[in-house]
Amino acid sequence: MIVEPAPAKLNLALHVRARRDDGYHELETLFAFVRDGDTVRLTPAERDGFAIIGPFAGGLGGEGDNLVTRARDAFRSSFGPGEPLSIVLDKHLPVASGIGGGSADAAATLRGMAKLSGVPLDDPALFDIAAGLGSDVPACLAGRTMIGRGRGERLTPIDAPDLPVLLVNPGVGVSTAAVFAAWDRIDRGPLPQGDALAIALAGRNDLEPPARALAPEIDAVLALLAAAEGVTLARMSGSGATCFALFDRVEDRATAAATIGAAQLGWWCLETELA
Repeated sequence: MIVEPAPAKLNLALHVRARRDDGYHELETLFAFVRDGDTVRLTPAERDGFAIIGPFAGGLGGEGDNLVTRARDAFRSSFGPGEPLSIVLDKHLPVASGIGGGSADAAATLRGMAKLSGVPLDDPALFDIAAGLGSDVPACLAGRTMIGRGRGERLTPIDAPDLPVLLVNPGVGVSTAAVFAAWDRIDRGPLPQGDALAIALAGRNDLEPPARALAPEIDAVLALLAAAEGVTLARMSGSGATCFALFDRVEDRATAAATIGAAQLGWWCLETELA
C-alpha cells in the first residue's frame, strides 16, 4: 500500500499577463505548499475501485469521473495497465477553493502509481501527464516552491520561506472559469525579483478583484486576516475563495485562528506551515 500526501497549494503571488489564443491565460505565479492537505491511498486489489472519504467527501462524487481517476487512467496510457488498484481519497481540503485540492490529488495519484510501478518521480513523461490534467498539476507533482510561467506548467525552483500559515475559507465555492472571465485583461507587470518572501510581499493576485466581486465574502476574510497581530502578508490564493496569512510567530497564527474561528463558526480554518 502507498499512502501519498496531497498538500494544499498556495499562490503566494499570481500575475495574469494576457489571455492566450488557446483560451488559457499567460501567468507568472509563485507556487508554495503547506504541510497539510488531502491523502491518497493506493492498494493493489483484485479489481479497480475508487472511494472518497473525509470531511469534504460530500463535495465530490464517490464514484466515476474525478481528477484522481483521470490521473490513474492517464498514467496507464503512458506506462501500461499494471495491476488493479483500490484508491481512497481522504478529502480534507474544501472543493473549488483556490488551493489546488483536485490538482494535488491528481499529482499524489501519479506519484503513488509511479512508486508502485518503479517509475522515477522525475520522469519527464510524468510531468507531461500532469500538464495534460491541469495547469496546477505539474507544480503539485513537484510539490515544492516554484515559479510557474506559461499556464503555470513551466517551473523554476526557488527556496521556500519557513513560516506559519493560516488558511481561511468562508464556505463559498468560486468558479475558476468565471473569475478568469471577469479579469479586466490589464497587464500590471511581471513578478518582482528576489527570494520567495520578497516576491510574495511585492507581488499581487490579479484574480483577487474579480473573485471579490463574485464572492463578497472574500472581503471579510481578507479584512480579518489583515487585521491579525503579527501578520506578514494576507492574500487570496488562486481564483479563491480561500485566503491565507503568513506569520512570523506560531503564537500569532494560533491567536488569529482562535479569533476568526470564534467570530465565524461556519468558516474553514487550517493552521499549518509552508513546507
